[in-house]
Amino acid sequence: MTDTSPPPLSAGGTLDYRVAHLAEHLASGDLGELGIRVELRGEAVLLTGTVPSGQCRDEICHMAREELAGHPVHCDILVAGTSSPDHGEDLT
Repeated sequence: MTDTSPPPLSAGGTLDYRVAHLAEHLASGDLGELGIRVELRGEAVLLTGTVPSGQCRDEICHMAREELAGHPVHCDILVAGTSSPDHGEDLT
């Protein structure tokens, strides 16, 4: 006989549910980050995208690790270069 029962819930629900909740929280929270992708890779979670500052990246990674406690979280989030150029462009 095949077991068709749903997977057991962890303290915060299934990992799929927790990942979806994190993505929603990132999009609608104080950070309002729509450019961050949250992908489930087995039991690990991968965050990718680009943010405007290192502080924003650190906050997102911290939030993800808190919400997904007990699962490995890999933050591959880049910081956009917003500094002004240090030299003029040569046009020939």
